[in-house]
This record gives sequence, C-alpha cells and structure tokens, in this order.
Amino acid sequence: MATEFKLPDLGEGVEAGDVVSVLVSVGDTIEQEQGIVELETDKALIEVPSSFAGVVTRVHVSAGDRVPVGQTLITVEEAGTAEAAPADLPAAKPEPVEAPAAAPPAVESAAAPKPEAAPLPEPAPFVPEPVAGDPTPAAPATRRLARELGVDLSQVVPTGPGGRIVENDVKAHIRGGHFAAPAPSTPAVPALPDFGKWGKIERQPLTKIRQIIAKNMSLAWGQVPHVTQFDKADCTELEAFRQRNKAAAEAHGGRLTPTVLILKAVITALKAFPQVNASLDVATHELILKQYYHLGIAVDTERGLMVPVIKDVDRKDLFQLAAELTSIGERARTNKIGLDELQGGTFTITNLGSLGVGAFTPIVNYPEVAILGLGRSVEEAVVKNGRIEPRLMPIALSYDHRVIDGADGARFVRRIVDSLENPELMLLGG
Repeated sequence: MATEFKLPDLGEGVEAGDVVSVLVSVGDTIEQEQGIVELETDKALIEVPSSFAGVVTRVHVSAGDRVPVGQTLITVEEAGTAEAAPADLPAAKPEPVEAPAAAPPAVESAAAPKPEAAPLPEPAPFVPEPVAGDPTPAAPATRRLARELGVDLSQVVPTGPGGRIVENDVKAHIRGGHFAAPAPSTPAVPALPDFGKWGKIERQPLTKIRQIIAKNMSLAWGQVPHVTQFDKADCTELEAFRQRNKAAAEAHGGRLTPTVLILKAVITALKAFPQVNASLDVATHELILKQYYHLGIAVDTERGLMVPVIKDVDRKDLFQLAAELTSIGERARTNKIGLDELQGGTFTITNLGSLGVGAFTPIVNYPEVAILGLGRSVEEAVVKNGRIEPRLMPIALSYDHRVIDGADGARFVRRIVDSLENPELMLLGG
C-alpha cells in the first residue's frame, strides 16, 4: 500500500523549514525512524525521521525547497503490502508537491496560499505556548496579521485546536465590526549607502539561524530595559575542587568544566531569588514565577550562537550535569540538536572565558529576565584576609530592571560569588 509521509508538526510554532538535503532516493528500502530529509528551521537543523518502513516510490522535495508542515515529503510502499521496487528502477527527479485530484480539502498545493489548519492528527495535539506579554496562543503569521489589522488577539474568539487563534478567526473578528486602531508603525530603517562606490564589496545572504538571532536580539534589546552588574569571584578553591574530581566525571562520560560547577552556583542563587527565574507578563501585569530550573547554555557553532537547555538542573548531580553538558554541546555543534532541547529555558549562562574574553555585557535571552556572563579567570594580586587571591573570574549579570531592582541584582551576584568561592559548602546545600 502506497503511503504518503508528510512533514509532521515540529512544535513551538514552527510552521515550515528549508530542505538542506534529501537523505533517500527512489528505490531505497527504509526503516521506521530512518532520516528522510535534513530540514533547517528558525530554531535548528533537524533530521526528519520516517514514520513508515518500506520502499521509497517517489521523492516529492529537493534541496532548497521551502516545506510547510503537512506537505508530502516521500511516498512509501509499506513493507509487506506490495512487491518491492525493482533494483534497477531509475531515480525519479524530485519535483514540487501538487495536490492529488482526489485530495481532501486539508491537503494544499505547494503553490497555493497556506491556510491556517489543524495540525496533523496526533495522540496529543501541540498547543503553542503563549508568548510573554501576549497570553493568547496563535501562530506567528496570525499574530502578524492581527498587528497589521490592529486587532487585539485577546478579544478574538478562537476556533483552532486547544484554544488556538487562526487567521480566519482574525478575519471573522474584523467582519463582525470589531476593529482597533493600528499600533504605531516601526520607524523605517534608513537605506544604506552604495558601499560599492568606494571599493569592491561582496554580499552574503544571512542564514536562517543568523536571521533569527538578529530578530531575537532586536526583540530582547527593544523589550527589556537592561542593567548589567559586574563582580569577580576567587576561583582558587573551585579550580582545586574541579581538578580533584575531573577524572571521576570523565569516567561517567562527561567533562567537569567550570560551567558545570557554575550551574550549581546559579541554582543556589535562583532558589534564593525566585524573581530571577521568572518572566514578565506585561498584558496581565503579572510575574510568572517558574517552579522548575531549566538552564540555557550558550554554545558557539559554525552556524551561529545556539542555546540548548539542560532541564531540571536542580535534580541532577555534578556527574550527570557534566555528561549532559558535554553531550548537548556536541549535538549543538554538529547540528544534531532537537527542537525540544532548545526550548523551555528559565535562565541563561554564557561563558566566553575559553576565548580569552574578560568582562562583557550579555543581552537577556527574552522572555527570560536575566543572563549570566562569565569571563576568563586571571591571576590578580588582590589581598583578602591577609593573603593574595590569585585567581579571579569576572562575572556579569544583565537583567530586566522592570523585574529586578539593583539591590536584588547585586545580592544575586554576590550569592553566586559566595558559592563559587566556597564550592564544598555550596554542594552541601549551604
């Protein structure tokens, strides 16, 4: 029986992706969960696995195609339902998807405008998490339409799954006579000069991930009133503790880097200052205090900065954290990271010490309210309690001043410094 395998719901509001490479050809025998295509989304480069096993009889996409959720990727003759395709079957050239003549209304042509539709049938349909500041679940395209029409999404009656607002709901709201004044338009970006007048230039298109980084940084800088506070921590005892235990960590499959120990220090501080482990809901004038601790770790990759998230850091010991940090960092650098591993963070850590960087001012990873930046430890002749402290690590905390006052920001930083300077006490719960 021929079965069409369509691009499944990718979650987190991701509605489409660009095909980087096709991993199968016509005539290939594939297994269930075998990778079919590599797809680049705004979040990550992912490998899409097949839900079926059998022989590939048609490939519907090729590298460079923009593929929306629900579009057919391949057609498979499922194993045991028909004879396998002959071994000498010539590979058919991938071609754009066209809706079959007898296709149900939910299947669309690749050339047709994309309507809002319910996600593919699943045991538990994905319900998008509301964006901080706007508690109404809706896809990015729907939000954009609402902004353009001046519609307050909180006033729109949803008809999508899980209370999700779709574009037709916004249009129905307008047809019903409900219309709000358009929001003030964003000032136009001035046109760039012709740089070619002064010499040779080269234009390089931004990758998808670089575009989303730019978008997120602009959003964070425009939404969050940033304050950055600096301090230094004496890491002499921390480094000695790390050296004593790094072999044991390697035996458990991880590397006991300074970042692993800093994860524990951050948890100690977050539990003492819960407003730092929060998000601000401007629309409802509420602070969302999160009862879980999922820490994002900024990772430098060839494709750009990525922030994989280690979940439930407070429930894991140092060896578990060392192994997970090593694994998730490697998957990020080799483009094997999953979308779910880039979501749900409550606080972010960025460490530029290995690159020789001292103090710097990190930008808050919105909708979080704070980020910790770590620089390179250096030897400094600082006298403390009658002795010279030789290893000082620069620390920078950037935070949302709407949520965190300067005094609390200072106390939070000092709590981290105290933990780093007394690692045994920190790990014993002090």
